[in-house]
Order: sequence, then C-alpha cells, then structure tokens
Amino acid sequence: QVQLAESGGGSVQAGGSLRLSCAASGYTHSTYCMSWFRQAPGKEREGVAAVFSYGSTTSGGIYADSVKGRFTISRDGAKNFLFLQMNSLKPEDTAMYYCAATEGGCGNWLTQNKYKYWGQGTQVTVSS
Repeated sequence: QVQLAESGGGSVQAGGSLRLSCAASGYTHSTYCMSWFRQAPGKEREGVAAVFSYGSTTSGGIYADSVKGRFTISRDGAKNFLFLQMNSLKPEDTAMYYCAATEGGCGNWLTQNKYKYWGQGTQVTVSS
C-alpha cells in the first residue's frame, strides 16, 4: 500500500516562496504518475502539477496554467520524495495542497479519480 505524507506548508507573504515535500513509501510498481493538487476554501480541488516516474527516472513536469513559470515539480527518486517549489506566491495560491499518486502514466492527469493514493494535505496561506 502506497502511503503519502506532505509537509512544508505554512504562511508567507505575497511574492515569497515555499517548498512542499511529499514522502512516499510502499511503491511496488515501476511507473507512477505523481501530482500535486490544491483546494481553496469554497472551491473544488484542482490540479497543480504532475510528473511521470519510471524507476529512478523522472519526466519533465506538467503544470496548470495558473502556476506555470512560478512552480516547479521535482522528485528525488532515490529517497522517494516529491517536491513542489513555489515561487512568486500570490494570495490566490492559498489552499490545502495534496500529493497524489497512481500507477501508470500521466495521461489525463487532471482527472482526480485517476489517482489511487492521496496524502492528508498541507496548508499554504499567502497574505497580501
């Protein structure tokens, strides 16, 4: 059973940066799509970024338009960590951020029911 645990959230002023981490354990397959989602108060959960992992190899990231050029998704394959570096944060980035994973590729990565495994989330608050 894959388990995911996020950390690194917090409060920051607009224009600041945060780095989220997702510790993963229990992988048994060789290929995974790993993603970050977020849910702001009163809004639906939305995809932020995704990356395809094959063994210790990781593809380039896929990003939602709202975070392109500001966020970077990466993975430490050896230590099974997924990261989200968030720069130039805006108040509208305020949300609970979730790590998600599923076996296979990242086709339709925005489709939430594609993902079998979810973390509990970490809160990010950006003040103006």
